[in-house]
Amino acid sequence: MSQHDIEITVNGEVHAAQVSSRRLLSDFLRDDLHLTGTKRGCETGICGACSVHLDGEVVKSCLMLAVQVDGRSITTVEGLSEGENLHPLQESFMACGGLQCGYCTPGFLMTSCAMLAHNPSPSEHEVRHGLNGNLCRCTGYTQIVESILVAAEKMRGN
Repeated sequence: MSQHDIEITVNGEVHAAQVSSRRLLSDFLRDDLHLTGTKRGCETGICGACSVHLDGEVVKSCLMLAVQVDGRSITTVEGLSEGENLHPLQESFMACGGLQCGYCTPGFLMTSCAMLAHNPSPSEHEVRHGLNGNLCRCTGYTQIVESILVAAEKMRGN
C-alpha cells in the first residue's frame, strides 16, 4: 500500500504526517491526531456524526481520504471553543437540551456553525432543512433546532 506525505492545518495547528492511500480523514483525525470529537457513525455519509469543516465548508470526514486534504485547513469540534470559552452553539446546546447521549452532537455543531456563517438569521424551516444531513437517534430535533436559533440570536448580539 502506498504512503503519502501530507501537511494539513487542524484547528490552527500544522500537522505533517505520512498516511496510506486509503486512510480515511475521520480515522486520521481520531486515531492519529487523537481528536475524538469527530465520531464514527454510519461510515457511509448518512448520519453526519463525522462532520468537520474543510476550508470553512462542512464535509463528512468518513467520505474523504486524508490525502485529499493535503495543504488544506480542517476545523473539528475541538476547534470551536476558544480555550475555556465555549462557542455560542456549544453553550446553547447545553442550555436548551439540544443534546442527549451526545454522540451526534459534534456533527450537529459543525453543520450548524457553517449554516450560521452563511445565514446568521435562519428561520426554523431553514434550520431544519440545513440539518438534513445529520441524524439523531435520541431526540425529536425540537431542542436541537431551538439550540441553533438561540445561538444565532446570541451570535447576532440580540
